[in-house]
Amino acid sequence: MTFEKQQSQQHTSINGDVCREAAVEDAFDNSYKEKEGPKPPRVMVWRNVVLMSLLHFGAFYGLSLVPAASVPTLLWSLVCFVLSALGITAGAHRLWSHRTYKASLPLRIFLAVCNSMAFQNDIFEWARDHRVHHKYSETDADPHNAVRGFFFSHIGWLLVRKHPDVIEKGRKLELSDLLADKVVMFQRRHYKLSVLLMCFFVPMFVPWYFWGESLWVAYFVPSLLRYTLVLNATWLVNSAAHMWGNRPYDQNINPRENRFVTFSAIGEGYHNYHHTFPYDYATSEYGCKLNLTTCFIDLMCFLGLAKDRKRVSREVVLSRIQRTGDGSHRSG
Repeated sequence: MTFEKQQSQQHTSINGDVCREAAVEDAFDNSYKEKEGPKPPRVMVWRNVVLMSLLHFGAFYGLSLVPAASVPTLLWSLVCFVLSALGITAGAHRLWSHRTYKASLPLRIFLAVCNSMAFQNDIFEWARDHRVHHKYSETDADPHNAVRGFFFSHIGWLLVRKHPDVIEKGRKLELSDLLADKVVMFQRRHYKLSVLLMCFFVPMFVPWYFWGESLWVAYFVPSLLRYTLVLNATWLVNSAAHMWGNRPYDQNINPRENRFVTFSAIGEGYHNYHHTFPYDYATSEYGCKLNLTTCFIDLMCFLGLAKDRKRVSREVVLSRIQRTGDGSHRSG
């Protein structure tokens, strides 16, 4: 089967599987056709190449400093990793990109702060690009099109100019919900300052001030190394989870179930399920199993800080498995 035919079958009439609230800008658009003829020339963004190279060199050096870091510093690095990841997974992804649940103002502020700690573009830009990714998955209009290979979908897409179709389709999305969110817009206006504070200063300052860690170790381990690890954990969702693993829900699309990515990205590796049912707040049929982000959202609902979690019924999941799955599904 050709790639184009696979794409046309990816989300053709979903026969009632999608609840009414899910008919939003993240639904796959099978009417999009890639332009015929030669592809636009690849234009390198050398500033990004240099910065990403320096960042990873710094992270490797930070790795060599791990034995010199105190136990509280290593635990603080883990806390910063989880907070950063939640700013992406529970915040930019499940809340703002897919609107899979509703969050109170205090929770939205907390997730915006965590998102700045992750430093992966502001919430508005992240959610816009992610909706484009779902709407035009594995085509020229996909920002990190996995058909272009592992390196491109992992980090290469950040080192080159966006394909013109990515820009064009992104501009046509309906983003009024993001524009109306005062937390999202405040973070966007003050993004650079918030990143300097939350991604670099706070992770470094806390271990230095509270338990006397050296500034050198505090900068390279909980700040630089932690940041780089969160980046790569997120990128693995775009690369590894689109290439390796099984497809129990829809064998006609590239996204896969990948346990390593599930662990490293605190629950985002159930990717075949997520692209089949993008409106499910758990991104998995298994609830909290290997899914720290789902546990966090459930806790926030228990505390009264979140509500209206969208979920796919068991009957709909089983029906989809029988209809389009690859036969690898295991319950539980």
